[in-house]
Amino acid sequence: MGEALAGLTRRPFIVSKVYPHNASRAGTVAACERSLKRMRIERIDLYLLHWRGGSRLEETFEAFHRLRAAGKIGDFGVSNFDLEDMEDAARLDKGLNASNQVLYCLSRRGPEFDLLPWMRRRGIPLMAYSPLDQGGLLRKAALKKLADGIGCTPAQLAIAWLLAQPGVVTIPKSSSRERVKENLGALDVTLSPQVMAELDRAFPPPRGKQPLEML
Repeated sequence: MGEALAGLTRRPFIVSKVYPHNASRAGTVAACERSLKRMRIERIDLYLLHWRGGSRLEETFEAFHRLRAAGKIGDFGVSNFDLEDMEDAARLDKGLNASNQVLYCLSRRGPEFDLLPWMRRRGIPLMAYSPLDQGGLLRKAALKKLADGIGCTPAQLAIAWLLAQPGVVTIPKSSSRERVKENLGALDVTLSPQVMAELDRAFPPPRGKQPLEML
């Protein structure tokens, strides 16, 4: 990453994470400084707690605030936090929690029942990882049929659906330049109310609380 950043004229938005086993007060600061050194940058734009682990959340957030005040991170957030975890975080983050990165896609819509509405009310974006369900969505006949009907690929349709959800951003992974270009094409896909309704029929929203899934 450091080598890639060194060759760029326009700096991208950098997101990194601290592992739970490093997330003590001192350990969080040290982990962040190691990441800065490895990437050869002065600031991480968004620094996340990877998931809730053994360290006390109070210590992790104290460290986040110290790093933010020192200019070493721009904002901080969490990852793989369910509603109860977010409620705990809200008592400690001083209103500065910038994001919660969770598994969310057409085939895994559990966060819609309670987590996503709670985050929307507080203006906290949900960062959806694995928007194609590790490629599993691309094998769904219903998704392919709908994508063919509106003239896009199944991947573009799945990503466009996420981008149409208020308060949601997504981070599709790609290992090829061609797939990056395909994913970017999702920005040009317009979803009509009819298509959204058909997606709901093919991939129903949750009717009750579901445990937060992780990959």
